Amino acid sequence: MVIFNEKQKDNLKDFGILIPISDSKSRKAMEFLSDHHLVKNHINEWLITEIKEKITKEDLLRVHSKEYVDRLYSDKLQHEIMKSFELVDNEGNYNRYDPEIATLPFSFLFENILNKVAGTAYCMKTALEKGFCFYFGGGMHHAKLDYGEGFCVVNDLVISIRKLQAEKKIGTVWIIDVDAHKGDGTASLTKDDESIFTLSIHMAKSWPLDGQEFINGKPNPSFIPSDMDIPVEEGEDGLYVQKLREGLEKLKTFKKPDIALVVDGSDPFEEDELPSTKGLKLSLEQMKERDISVYNFLKSQNIPGAYVMAGGYGENSWKVYAQFLEHVLLERLGYDTK
Repeated sequence: MVIFNEKQKDNLKDFGILIPISDSKSRKAMEFLSDHHLVKNHINEWLITEIKEKITKEDLLRVHSKEYVDRLYSDKLQHEIMKSFELVDNEGNYNRYDPEIATLPFSFLFENILNKVAGTAYCMKTALEKGFCFYFGGGMHHAKLDYGEGFCVVNDLVISIRKLQAEKKIGTVWIIDVDAHKGDGTASLTKDDESIFTLSIHMAKSWPLDGQEFINGKPNPSFIPSDMDIPVEEGEDGLYVQKLREGLEKLKTFKKPDIALVVDGSDPFEEDELPSTKGLKLSLEQMKERDISVYNFLKSQNIPGAYVMAGGYGENSWKVYAQFLEHVLLERLGYDTK
């Protein structure tokens, strides 16, 4: 199943934010699938256009501090969003932000973010029922306990897990994070929880691991380890898939979870346009190998897989999702993918 909500706004320019995230990475991928000579004939079998889930303040409070959540639901929202998206530099100047071109308020952006959290939760519920679901949204893995960071205001991954746990839908989860950046917020929020196992394969030294391990005498949450970290050094692109597969094999030694949540960022792609992803330059073929390796592993272990879109910047990131979903949908519809 694939969840695509046309009402969801991913173009940050609508809010005056000049980070290269646009609707195109979901829209173009969906156009590709909708025009596919085989897949399009079964669109009613795999496409979900309505997210039947709601996220409340209570859902956020299971994960984030009360003080932070209260700020998000107050007149301090704009300040928190600007911090999360790094829209002001250390000297107080606007950074990748032009309020003059904004056509929508930040309150709408927050509503959109909550809708994305709902999409992640619904993706997990759908995967539990169908075995596989991909959501064109979500993956905000940098948000911490009491602040947002790295374009992530809240952590939809952990919020969704906590919601489903509270509803007794699941007990245990694996988070498999293949975004270019370490899933640092997720690791910090789940570090003492044995019900959530985190694997993150990421650039070894790029953001968020290029800062100080201690800030004002306190440990930097970004350096809290995942349960399994797989750092990839610059120039090790050819070893990426091998390292990932070795990590997946190690997962077999742990108790099988009720579901796996895959943070399927396209930003390791060599054509990604965000400067902080330059430490990874995987070809389109390597990206396909990455995604199919994870998919085949979960299938072989009979673990439902819920995929969220996560990072991906620029006009070509859609190609990563399109090729993966083409493969999965054809296989699940009974076509030969060899």
